[in-house]
Amino acid sequence: MGDIRGFMKHGRHLPARRAVPVRIKDWHEVYKDFDAQSVRTQASRCMDCGIPFCNNGCPLGNLIPDWNDLVYRNHWREAIERLHATNNFPEFTGRLCPAPCEAACVLGINEDPVTIKQVEVEIVDRAWEEGWITPVVCSTRTGKSVAVVGSGPAGLAAAQQLTRAGHDVVVFERASRLGGLLRYGIPEFKMEKRHLDRRLAQMEAEGTVFKAGVNVGVDISAAELTGQHDAVVLAGGATQWRDLPIPGRELEGVYQAMEYLPPANRVQEGSLDEHPFSAAGKHVIIIGGGDTGADCLGTAHRHGAASIHQFEIMPRPPDERAGSTPWPTWPLMYRSSSAHEEGGTQIYAVNTVEFIGSGGKVEALRTVGVEQSFEGGRMSFDPIEGTEREFRTDLVLLALGFTGPETGGLVDDLGVEITDRGNVARDHNWTSTVPGVFVAGDIGRGQSLIVWAIAEGRACAAAVDEYLTGDTLLPAPLAPTAQQLR
Repeated sequence: MGDIRGFMKHGRHLPARRAVPVRIKDWHEVYKDFDAQSVRTQASRCMDCGIPFCNNGCPLGNLIPDWNDLVYRNHWREAIERLHATNNFPEFTGRLCPAPCEAACVLGINEDPVTIKQVEVEIVDRAWEEGWITPVVCSTRTGKSVAVVGSGPAGLAAAQQLTRAGHDVVVFERASRLGGLLRYGIPEFKMEKRHLDRRLAQMEAEGTVFKAGVNVGVDISAAELTGQHDAVVLAGGATQWRDLPIPGRELEGVYQAMEYLPPANRVQEGSLDEHPFSAAGKHVIIIGGGDTGADCLGTAHRHGAASIHQFEIMPRPPDERAGSTPWPTWPLMYRSSSAHEEGGTQIYAVNTVEFIGSGGKVEALRTVGVEQSFEGGRMSFDPIEGTEREFRTDLVLLALGFTGPETGGLVDDLGVEITDRGNVARDHNWTSTVPGVFVAGDIGRGQSLIVWAIAEGRACAAAVDEYLTGDTLLPAPLAPTAQQLR
């Protein structure tokens, strides 16, 4: 490393967030600019450790010490080349990934880890500004055609790799605009859609064909899809949301998070004049304490909610890494996002048991405190007597995660096998039970992280390339785990 004592001289530092009263009045990203010297200082904290566990902590196998060293030495152009060697879209992961690489950082054993994620996003943002990122056009075509179903991170990664390998790639997206959850699930304040749009423009210039507003399995049959293409990649995600079937669920004012977030993004992009059920002036309750719940929280703040409570059935995590998740595993510990800094009340160890309303509209909900217990390795939540409460509410948002891909339509028409976990089955070569049909991302893995989606898209592309040509030079960073195989 350029400065072998950098981690001893400098502490962890991140860019400042814009003031809360300012940022909740707009939809721009929350962080202020980070000057180049501060980035280089943070990169210098990367240790010359014998085994860089961060490489394995990252599903993409990012060469993190390499580009940290290049940034410290002011070799930014070489840094983006090293970063792109393993990651098609670092501007996405640098903003949205929870950074398992940092959890695995050797420095993180007894100090604050290196700001890997921030250095990553600074490299790619500078590369765009300098004009270093340009279309990579393959000069030799294979004559083979590949259909990619889904334009989320897994589908886009697979499509870009296969286009660059010389195949004719068509990406189908049922929504009116491209990007999947990157477009409709991630609020603007976490990632402005200009980052997505310019990457899509690069892919179009490389030769990838996009067809938005096409619901494969409805607008085009499975037989037509497989008949027109030499291979198919299923990358439709795990969009089947988990519900809360308790009394009063049918009341107006109780919505899924993914019924609430997409219209907010559509308003920002000019597709809608106003949100159909804005949180403005309402008492909002978000059920679910994960990232999607935080996205709902930040969105409700910007709508001007009167009050916001966020419920989580799990107990509050400890402030420091729990002993049950030792380094370099992903640590169980308390985390807060920029949305939590903006306001709202978090309540842990609580379960909602009934929605209450009149005239068909929700007016309150009833909860009970719970205690987590385990029996035979199975977790349960036992109600605590005397902890019942009622909360006034006009708008309830369910952010309870996803159970797997949607069934019916294309999945049924193709005849692919479904695992007992509800995902599309695949083998070690990312192939479904139907020859020539491959599976990448959450549709085969289950709900997961953006970094896993990109990694699976890249690996799946290598398998498709080998299937079509008999060989491949595309990198394959990982293989499906035993749990995900058919």
